[in-house]
Amino acid sequence: MSEERLPTEVWVMAQVRRCHQEGRPAFVLRKGDLRGGLVLLKVNRLDGTALVLTQQRDLEGRLGWMVAVGKGPVAEAEADAYLERATGRDPDLWLVEVEDRRGEPPFEGPLITLG
Repeated sequence: MSEERLPTEVWVMAQVRRCHQEGRPAFVLRKGDLRGGLVLLKVNRLDGTALVLTQQRDLEGRLGWMVAVGKGPVAEAEADAYLERATGRDPDLWLVEVEDRRGEPPFEGPLITLG
């Protein structure tokens, strides 16, 4: 039996609204598939660097986030180039940018690391 999930559009908009309530500017840069598109998250540190995260499930199937480019924050131009390439490969992707000087992932789910 498959797990019932919220459509991506509903989930993203709820997360963006929560960021705004917490005083974190958040923007949907690109809408992907309304029901099941993968979300890429750019955490803009406002110092010329950004952390790019992709949705990932851990070994127990829980939703979390994994660094998608580099091992942590990278130059914002490098982050933007990665996001541009990713959307070229997958038109269903959602791109969300959140501004946070600390670079902390704002959305629900743990940061998943390999190794």
